[in-house]
Amino acid sequence: MAAFTILSTMCGRFVRITDLREAAKFFSAAVVETDQGPSYNIAPKQPVVVVMEEGKRKLVSMQWGLIPSWSKDPNIGYKMINARAETILEKPSFKGAFKHRRCLIIADGFYEWREEGSGKVPVYIFLRDKGPFGMAGIYEVWKSESGEEIKTCSIITTAANEFMKPIHHRMPLIIRREDEAVWLDPKTEESALLQILKPCDPSLMDCHDVSSAVNSPSHNAADCIEPA
Repeated sequence: MAAFTILSTMCGRFVRITDLREAAKFFSAAVVETDQGPSYNIAPKQPVVVVMEEGKRKLVSMQWGLIPSWSKDPNIGYKMINARAETILEKPSFKGAFKHRRCLIIADGFYEWREEGSGKVPVYIFLRDKGPFGMAGIYEVWKSESGEEIKTCSIITTAANEFMKPIHHRMPLIIRREDEAVWLDPKTEESALLQILKPCDPSLMDCHDVSSAVNSPSHNAADCIEPA
């Protein structure tokens, strides 16, 4: 996918570097069904690590970019990497997953591009404690004509909080630690879910400018998150 397309999307690139064993401990997952290594520049259609509740809490791999079960074209996933919290119950592609198939997409930070003059400056945004967090996610299981099943997911976004507003008008919805169990529970009622869909506390966040090397999805190295 062309860099300019990704740069115009929120949230269009993020980071996961916490070791899977540490992530399982952090999110109280009893089972780990993925062996993904760290990634400093995760782009749409790439595999991500998610927390889901399926009898027991576990870490699994999914493809980023939700493909509705009824879709004939898997490439629609490129257009479905984000779901707006404000309209999630109005969109046929998202409302079923929101009600029945929720997950936490594990991240250590994400990128956004701040407009400056005639260009854009890449910014790495993370929590002040530099720990992992769970972005609100929804998922689907898509089956190809050959019978192959692919789990795909989308990040729910919300309006920017006071910290994010100078950088971008949208941000991924970070689930508070005390809300994680409620979010993952498939029995949680819709009214309770909607109460969770709020921007992160701005006092918990930090950021710094990074190199324009992150503009290329093919550049995936530790220098992506180093201060410019």
